Amino acid sequence: MTKIAVVAVCKAKTGKEDALEEALGKLVSPSRKDDGCISYDLHRNLDDHSVFIFYERWESKDLLDQHLAQPHLTAFGEKAGELLDGPFDVKILEILS
Repeated sequence: MTKIAVVAVCKAKTGKEDALEEALGKLVSPSRKDDGCISYDLHRNLDDHSVFIFYERWESKDLLDQHLAQPHLTAFGEKAGELLDGPFDVKILEILS
């Protein structure tokens, strides 16, 4: 089975940086408990504090897809529009080494 890495980048709307950080932070603990999660880390850009980056590693694409359907992710999706300045830029990568 092919292990997967995900790099997901998003930007907060002006004035929503702290609210987005809080909302994204609430995804970390439950996501780390999802089946197939190897690592799930949230980062903030040092040069632009409105930019947040998830770096995730998953046992497989199927388990990543199951994660994306979990209630903690769908609940975030319902309020994301008021916090995000555009959609996530998501790259799904095959882990080679």
